[in-house]
Formats: sequence, structure tokens, C-alpha cells
Amino acid sequence: MNYFNTKESTVNFDETIIRVTEELQKEGFGILTEIDVQATMKKKLNVEFRKYRILGACNPPFAFKALSFEPNIGVLLPCNIVVQELEHGKTQISAVNPLVTMQSVNNSALEPIAAEISEKLQRVLAAV
Repeated sequence: MNYFNTKESTVNFDETIIRVTEELQKEGFGILTEIDVQATMKKKLNVEFRKYRILGACNPPFAFKALSFEPNIGVLLPCNIVVQELEHGKTQISAVNPLVTMQSVNNSALEPIAAEISEKLQRVLAAV
């Protein structure tokens, strides 16, 4: 699977964003980008859309290692995490699966890096 999903949560959307960010920090990630899909859909298409945020997370030491082994790996960075509001105020968190995305590069030197990042992201999702 190209991404990991957590179970649905009853924690509200804004609190989930805070929790995800905190758990990412514990694993050495920072948020490089934040895309508010709801606001973008409203501004660009004038349509209503549920709360949906894409967080672009980066762990600099791992990014540096990956870039050292594969100069064009930047097309797959940062690691995206999606927080979206579901019905009845529930939220869902999904994260990219680096083990799958890194396979497309076909560079075996990236496998241990992808495995470590994968473990970190799974811990983040489990902790939220």
C-alpha cells in the first residue's frame, strides 16, 4: 500500500493537527509545508470542501542520507501526512509509505532509510 492509515479518531481536526505535529517532532520531523486543501478549493474553485490538510514532514538527517544516495529523490520528498475531517467530527490521519515510494527509484541503498522512516511514521500514527 502506498500509504498508512490510522483508525478514525474522535479528536477534533485542529487538535489532531497539533498532536500529529508534536508526534512528528518527537521522531525528528519538522513541517516544511502545510497545504490547506479546504481553503484552496474555496479560493480557486469556489467550492465547499471538508477540512483537509496536507503536512509535508521532513527529517533532515534522513533526507540528507537519501539525497546522498539518490540526487533526484527530492521528487519524493517531503513525507506527506494527510489529516482530514470525516463525518460527525471524526478525523483520519494517513501517511505516505516510504517503503513503497522509494521502490520506484530502484536504488537498494535507500531501503534501510525507507525502513527507518516507515517505522517512525507508523509510531507517529499509533501515538496520535
